[in-house]
Amino acid sequence: MQNAWTGVAHVFGDAIDTDVIIPGKYTKSLDFNAMKRHTLKEITNDFSGKCKLGDFVVAGHDFGIGSSREQAPLVLKLCGIRCIVAKSFSRIFYRNAINLGLYLVQCNTDGISDGDVLSYDPPTGTLTNQCNGKTYIGQPLPDIMQRILEHGGIVPYIMDLRLEGKDMTLE
Repeated sequence: MQNAWTGVAHVFGDAIDTDVIIPGKYTKSLDFNAMKRHTLKEITNDFSGKCKLGDFVVAGHDFGIGSSREQAPLVLKLCGIRCIVAKSFSRIFYRNAINLGLYLVQCNTDGISDGDVLSYDPPTGTLTNQCNGKTYIGQPLPDIMQRILEHGGIVPYIMDLRLEGKDMTLE
């Protein structure tokens, strides 16, 4: 896995709600450093301080349920999370994360423990737990979502298309 990303797993359970990821009372500001300090605060103390650039959030079923607030995937990305691995995602959280350039891997997360070192290879969708050697294959993303992620999100994707002079009309 030459192009693989490597980082530490921060493991959570099922039904992690967007209000738990970032409570609404902390989303009223554009001070992103202040917002990220409250990320997952109800579950773990100082989540943003524990994260390193390239780390993974790992969860069970229904990650990102609840409100449709875009700040939930945003604060995770601001904390340095590059990829979220879960058994399933809320539909709106899923789209918000892709639009912000945050990678998602939907697969069985059994066998991944907090603190495990993970490697993810985006082209193949392969996730490897470096601590126990277990390999997971994520559900493939549609081509358009892959392209959006490769550009860093929906806005950079559209801007790149415009710079390339591509027709942006929808038919």
